[in-house]
Amino acid sequence: LKMFWFWLYLPLHLLTATRLCHSIKAPTTSSQQSFKTNLFNFYHSLILADGKETTVHLLKDIPKRYYFALEEGRVLAPFSITVTPCDVPIEWSILVYKSPPGKATPGDHDTQEVSKSQKASSVVSTIFNYKGNSVETYMGMSSHSALYLLEFLSTERDTHITVYLTTDTTSGHLYPELPADPRIDVIGIGHTTVTLTWKHSPSVLQHRESIQYCLLVNEKHNYKSLCAAETAIRSSGMKLPSTLTLSLSPYLLEPQQVMILSNSELSIINKVSSGEVRQVCMGTKNTYTVPSLSPSTQYYFDVFIVNLLTNASAAYTGTFARTLEEPEPKVPELKDGKVIHVVLDGKKQKFYSLQYQARHKKILFTFQLCRGQIRVHITRNGKTVASENLSGLRYFSLKGKLLDTYLVQLRSTEEFNSSVKVQASPHFHKPLFPLLPESLKIKSFSKLRTCRSVTIAWLGTQEESKYCVYRKRIEEDQIWRELQSTDRCSGPESRHKSEKVLCKYFYDLNLQRAVTTETINGLEAGTLYLFDVYLFGPSGIPVRYHSKVVKTRKKC
Repeated sequence: LKMFWFWLYLPLHLLTATRLCHSIKAPTTSSQQSFKTNLFNFYHSLILADGKETTVHLLKDIPKRYYFALEEGRVLAPFSITVTPCDVPIEWSILVYKSPPGKATPGDHDTQEVSKSQKASSVVSTIFNYKGNSVETYMGMSSHSALYLLEFLSTERDTHITVYLTTDTTSGHLYPELPADPRIDVIGIGHTTVTLTWKHSPSVLQHRESIQYCLLVNEKHNYKSLCAAETAIRSSGMKLPSTLTLSLSPYLLEPQQVMILSNSELSIINKVSSGEVRQVCMGTKNTYTVPSLSPSTQYYFDVFIVNLLTNASAAYTGTFARTLEEPEPKVPELKDGKVIHVVLDGKKQKFYSLQYQARHKKILFTFQLCRGQIRVHITRNGKTVASENLSGLRYFSLKGKLLDTYLVQLRSTEEFNSSVKVQASPHFHKPLFPLLPESLKIKSFSKLRTCRSVTIAWLGTQEESKYCVYRKRIEEDQIWRELQSTDRCSGPESRHKSEKVLCKYFYDLNLQRAVTTETINGLEAGTLYLFDVYLFGPSGIPVRYHSKVVKTRKKC
């Protein structure tokens, strides 16, 4: 095709050049250099095809030139040139080479003195120049045959552009037509959504089947053309499918891309270093709600009207919007005497909050650690009053004022899930848990071990309470799992009936003697057993002592 255009325009090229040389006087010494430069530019330029979009690759600081010739003999020759920068700003200009119209009248050169600059300008003149990265279109009209030279230059870095020349300005356009008002309006903003609308392109009404709107969403900036947007995405390491491939196969996607097809709308999400870049094509709908955005984040939105037959596009004026801040999650409230069981995600390591408004001056917070390890942080009216790691059962007795606001924050300090039971109550409220001994450890006596029995002991209190003993046979490789996974808040109802050994009541006003022992018989020789003791208080809620593993003797 390039050779076709070359041979087509070559006669005109040579003919016009010959005319230019013969129709003017030989340049004087002072204008010879300018004349030679113009001829050099002319003969070292490429032919620009008419009616076709041409991709031009530019090297930094090296100009590139194209020329085209308008048909000779036409009274009026309209033409238009559209240049689309695909990356950085560029400089481009249009120069025209014209043959002087007619011959000089006799006596003109005798009576009129022509300056050197006028002679030079009679050969070539600049009719347009531009510097920037916007899509620019020049429309011109020539009343006689002429040769035009387009010169392009990138001073920032290597880049590429697209150039479209047409001399047929009446039978339609390669690029879809933008409305008189090409702005995008933001009509709704949510925490994770933004709703946009824009005026219809006249091209949609004329060629509905071959025209569609595509939306580009990113967190960096607006793009003035689809070409520029695709270049930016590729430069970040991604391969963005061309607009035509959006409606084709998902196998064209890269591993870092996600394709979403919903309600006849195709979305492609690219994961880039500067955030997500989404390309959504929605047919001819001119209102769209962008879903699944991040709260409190600024996004830039560009709408392109795309001709599916030619793959040409035109850009609406981009806009931006910031999603609303994520609302603070509603903090659950603690009620007097009510127990809340909280399970904490160890992987997220986030604080879980509970709020309590005091109706009494003295407040008692009770925490029963069920599983894992937990950090508790308590504030009163924004000031810290307690902060520590929980272990077993823990009470915090706090004194303040009526209507003080307490905030309890809990966080798992383990990588796996932890859980805890929490209660807030006034001091005179009926206690949730029984009175506890100084230690919840179970002791075993090695010397009292036999092949068939084990003797254990645990501390009691000054309050008469019920104690129940349970046993469970385990294997060597089950010890760690049993001790770590045990839910210390679960009661005997979670145990099998066959594991129950006995229940007994006891107390002693003298704490030094508040100790009880129990010998468990009927065991097997050389076997591991897990022993648990449950303490029941007036409320009926049990407290589990720390489990104890004991092995019977092999030989007796």
